Amino acid sequence: MNIQTTRTRTAAETALIDTFAARLPDLPGDKAVIAKRREAIAALEARGLPNRKVEAWHYTDLRRLLTTVPAFDADADAVAVAPLLEGSTVLSILNGKAGKAQPVEGVTIVSAAEKMADGIFAPALQPATDDDAVGAINAAFAADGWFLDIADGAAPATPIEIQSAQAGGQVHTRLAARVGEGAKATVVERHVGTGDALASSVTNIVVGDDAELRWLIVQEQPVGATQLGQFNAWIGKNAKLTLFIMNLGGRLVRQEIRVDAKGEGGEFTLRGVNLLAGSTHCDVTMVLDHSAFGTKSTEVIRNIVTDKAEGAFQGQIRVAQQAQKTDAKMACNTLLLSDEGGFSVKPELEIFADDVVCGHGATVAEIDRNSLFYLMARGIEEKTARGLLVKAFLAEVIEGLEDEPIVEALEAKLDGWFAEHG
Repeated sequence: MNIQTTRTRTAAETALIDTFAARLPDLPGDKAVIAKRREAIAALEARGLPNRKVEAWHYTDLRRLLTTVPAFDADADAVAVAPLLEGSTVLSILNGKAGKAQPVEGVTIVSAAEKMADGIFAPALQPATDDDAVGAINAAFAADGWFLDIADGAAPATPIEIQSAQAGGQVHTRLAARVGEGAKATVVERHVGTGDALASSVTNIVVGDDAELRWLIVQEQPVGATQLGQFNAWIGKNAKLTLFIMNLGGRLVRQEIRVDAKGEGGEFTLRGVNLLAGSTHCDVTMVLDHSAFGTKSTEVIRNIVTDKAEGAFQGQIRVAQQAQKTDAKMACNTLLLSDEGGFSVKPELEIFADDVVCGHGATVAEIDRNSLFYLMARGIEEKTARGLLVKAFLAEVIEGLEDEPIVEALEAKLDGWFAEHG
């Protein structure tokens, strides 16, 4: 006898499906884009949100953790904030709608809504895998964002900050950049807000041959917000991509990183700081492909966990057979400041080449009591001493960016977080 079971939809799944039907007439895009949107929501309807039985989501049961989905709020009045780096050119996205483009020499800037009217855009909405829930949700609902085309050899004099601000409801943005051959640029991707929201963002980057790109993602959503992010990048020959991620807010956070070092001699550097407090759940998941000869990568993640917060880092490095002379190193270190919090680490190496140098390491520990005693014995009160040790633990990751204005701005963010949660 065949027994068939019907999966019961969660409230969040139902809300997403119903909202799509109501929102579709207002979403931008040509026929091909609309078709991709329908495919994305159909996949979500068929499979539902992923749970821990799906390997990539083992530490983040989205079906259980995403309990509610707020309605779109067309009247929400989001407000931009001061840029992270003084003097930056700011490209704002207020409650999901791109503002006025600001001119940057050597850079062509177009809104995502405008690009979606172009028939060649539809393939970019294809989710990466069958279990790519972030890509599917964003493909269904993304209404605006920014596309940057940095000309060959260009070197913008000031950083560019793409600032997505929300004031409640839902905000779904799409970002992309092409960095031309030999170009150099610094871009800040910022996610801020004041309300309980569901926000998603997908970023696609192509780094041309001999180019250098530094991309900073700073996520500082309020305590009631869900932030689902995805960063996809393809690195050309002898190109360098440095990605810095700082998570210091949000209730439920998933930041995915998918990078392909596809050009000979390409180099990828990831530095990350996760500051987790309250009942935050934060998951940073990376899949890195070394696809060409002589590519390099270094990943350093540092985490602070206090209160009842939970976090996870999943890092998979895959080395193709033709990627001989690959040099890849990955490390994830965590300080637990509470007995009620936790952090899970899952490093993986999948190597098909035989002439490589690859390694990974992970630690989860408390503050060193000997170091704490040493500082307190010299007249420093315990709270201050603990703060000094925690900041020292994070300093290496930030200072490794080797840019004084950026280091100072990020350390100021650390100080603000410690003042609230220290």
